Amino acid sequence: MPPVLQHVLLLLVAYFLGTIPFGILFARLFGASDVRKAGSGNIGATNVARVAGPIPGILTLLADTAKGALAVWLAAYATQSASEWMMLAGIAALLGHCFPVWLRFKGGKGVATALGVFAVLCPLAALAALTFFGVVLAIWRFVSLASISAAAAMPLLIYSLWAPGHAPPLPVIFGTLFASALVIYKHDANLQRLVEGTEPRISSEKSKGTAS
Repeated sequence: MPPVLQHVLLLLVAYFLGTIPFGILFARLFGASDVRKAGSGNIGATNVARVAGPIPGILTLLADTAKGALAVWLAAYATQSASEWMMLAGIAALLGHCFPVWLRFKGGKGVATALGVFAVLCPLAALAALTFFGVVLAIWRFVSLASISAAAAMPLLIYSLWAPGHAPPLPVIFGTLFASALVIYKHDANLQRLVEGTEPRISSEKSKGTAS
């Protein structure tokens, strides 16, 4: 197979891997209703936990993270760890999660999937972002604010922690900026509620929320 077709196939596989709606599947497996019609209406782990319970929520979080990581790992395997194709595969998986063809392009917000992508690309940056997420969540108790903050910090974290004394390649820099912007964009409704002071905190979330 020509290299161009191999790369196109790789990106298609990454996209369709990202489209797997684990939140819907795990919620149904545990006997819950369609999560798109309950809570925040999001298919991410937070809303799944709210609607179906903590176990399916945790499983969704792990599976959504894993599909992002798997897409990048497959790209690394197929391209001898070419960082540009790893980044592109990660973006494809993230687009698949946020805009899945099976759900009329109405997917999740991409936080867990992005975490999986960067966990393979740059584990230190992913760990730092996860730590930042936890600190913001512990102080302000908004899942959305923690998600947005971690996404906003990721480009700087990637640039600083890519490799000692080396900046990441340009495709990784621009790919990280795109991924961060996409995650923040998917939180537009949450941003509006944060500004208006109507965003529910994690301890009081009932019917509305900040699922990732």
